[in-house]
Amino acid sequence: MSGPVEIVLIVAAVGYVLVRRMMGEPAQAKRMLILPVVLCAIGVSDVSGEVTTSMSLLFLVATAAISVVLGMLRGASVRISQRDGLAFVRYTGITVLLWALNLAVKLGANFALGALDPKDTGGVGDSLMLSLGLGILAEGLVVLYRALRAGHQVMWAQGRDGAPHQSSPFLDDLRRNLTERGGDTYGRGREVRRVRLRDYR
Repeated sequence: MSGPVEIVLIVAAVGYVLVRRMMGEPAQAKRMLILPVVLCAIGVSDVSGEVTTSMSLLFLVATAAISVVLGMLRGASVRISQRDGLAFVRYTGITVLLWALNLAVKLGANFALGALDPKDTGGVGDSLMLSLGLGILAEGLVVLYRALRAGHQVMWAQGRDGAPHQSSPFLDDLRRNLTERGGDTYGRGREVRRVRLRDYR
């Protein structure tokens, strides 16, 4: 993919996610999962055959792993509430800072690799789309898990023109399993505390 086209896609993807989630929006599993998978597919296509040295491969794996970790941290920092019976997500200041850190780390790694060996920068320089997609996917998975774990219903996709929202039987079953497991754990914890209190009496 040509440089200018990729840059436009990256700016559009990041801007789309930032603007919508800073304003807050209902959690939509389809949007949280499909967009990053598409970005990852484009990213894999970009780097395919371009990473030819062990150093460039090391930098690629390292930056991808950092993007995943920072994506998970972003997911943990997102504020999740409930509106109209559905999970509602909104970015916090920490989420935005983690986004800035993610981009800074990736661009800094590209610069460092270029300083070490300019011949290795080609494939890693084309991997920004892949790193971006992995980070957004990790963030979305953490947000979905937190929302379902809290018992919030998560739609699959938002209905258009007044149509009902699309649900996902898989997500609904997962939510029930997570909440039941959480309730059992909470109940067992209370029972253990009662036993311990009786032991001290």
